[in-house]
Amino acid sequence: MSQFQNAKMTKRYGWKKKAGVILFLIFGVLLGVIAGAFMALTHDLPEIRSLETYRPSAVTRIYSSDGVILSELFMEKRDPVLLKNIPDYLKLALITTEDRNFYKHSGVDLKGITRAVIKDIRARKFVEGASTITQQLAKTLFLTSKKTLARKLKEAVLAFQLERRYTKDEIMALYLNQVYFGSSAYGVESASRTFFGKSVTMLDLAECALIAAMPKAPSRYSPLVNKNLAVKRRNIVLKQMLQTGIITDSDYKKAAGQQLNLSSRYKSRVHAPYFVEYVKRILEKTLEDSILYKGGLTVHTTLSFEMQKAAEHAVKNGLAALDKRMQKNGVKDPDPQSALIALDVESGGILAMVGGRDFNKSPFNRAVSAKRQPGSAFKPVLYAYAIENGFSQNNTILDSPVVFRGAVNGMDWKPENFSRTYLGEITLRKALTLSKNIPAVRLIEMLGPSSVADFAHSMGINSRLARDFSLSLGTSEVTLM
Repeated sequence: MSQFQNAKMTKRYGWKKKAGVILFLIFGVLLGVIAGAFMALTHDLPEIRSLETYRPSAVTRIYSSDGVILSELFMEKRDPVLLKNIPDYLKLALITTEDRNFYKHSGVDLKGITRAVIKDIRARKFVEGASTITQQLAKTLFLTSKKTLARKLKEAVLAFQLERRYTKDEIMALYLNQVYFGSSAYGVESASRTFFGKSVTMLDLAECALIAAMPKAPSRYSPLVNKNLAVKRRNIVLKQMLQTGIITDSDYKKAAGQQLNLSSRYKSRVHAPYFVEYVKRILEKTLEDSILYKGGLTVHTTLSFEMQKAAEHAVKNGLAALDKRMQKNGVKDPDPQSALIALDVESGGILAMVGGRDFNKSPFNRAVSAKRQPGSAFKPVLYAYAIENGFSQNNTILDSPVVFRGAVNGMDWKPENFSRTYLGEITLRKALTLSKNIPAVRLIEMLGPSSVADFAHSMGINSRLARDFSLSLGTSEVTLM
């Protein structure tokens, strides 16, 4: 071999060596970029282990003493249910429409992704997702719904982690109790009660297919928003179940032709709204919001639903009659308010509460917040204090005109009986029975207004009470409660 040829080969070898080094460096840089991008995407991902202590938020319900649901409190309307209590048709319908390879993949369906990517490229926008049930759960639990490549990559990483730590059935149970199904319903139990007014355990094939159709676009396909669209989407799910052999042709025809029997209760109504708000305020002082609105508590109250209905009826009729009288007296557009409270005198429990004419128009609760002069309703407190201090109901007191010199701002005060009649010497029992003013004023003079005010406060009255003789006639303002 000539010297020229040797030099040529040496040169060629040198270039190959340099090219190899360059390729190695390029590969190293690419690997570093990919690793860096992966670290950037995953450094802030949540700990999957947090699911071990995770409890989905559930609905808190407030009940009357006779078992009527007065109100439901929630941030997300959800009633967790065990997987074994969910109909197989619902689980299979969901798998058929959302993720047919659920029990085969490891969190991400590569075939589904390839198919979706091709469709998205052709359309030059996101037209088809390829998220598995596990990915959807990861997004719901840990991520936002914003469509970005970064989010999709994070979603995939979290899905792999979920699949490594949990069984398929555990993932399915989490999904069915967590996902939004439209019309404020989270989870299949809440969706079933919202749409059909019954537990998920009682759903038939058509109802299962309808609920399984919701996650794709819950706000759009909710039967409470658009019945026709919901039925159309339900029948698509049924068709898919037929094509995959889950149901027979006769099952499909029967379910696809079934009319929607929606719950008449879906418009949730709050009973005794003034009382419910009163209870909520007490609960909010006692419990954290996360417990009250997510804890799925059952709150039993003293309110009697039957008595509450009677109370609301009485207030409504009373205000209607008052409206007529005011109109006759020339008052234009009268809008008087009213309040009513009924207590169990033995326990102090609230049996009925009405705080105004219409809670939606005026949520101010006049039964517990508005202050008015109680008038003669205060007299029993005065006489109770007298009994506490050794007075007997048969003790006598003078019912006759009296003048208190300089009693009111240095001026004389001359109280009168409402009837303008006087009976002379009468028993305390009779004075209270007839609600006489003069005996009450004479009695507070004997007992001392400050002592009577302190006694009233010890009985539970929180309002400021005037420490003068007029207190006996109920001139100091208090709440109805």
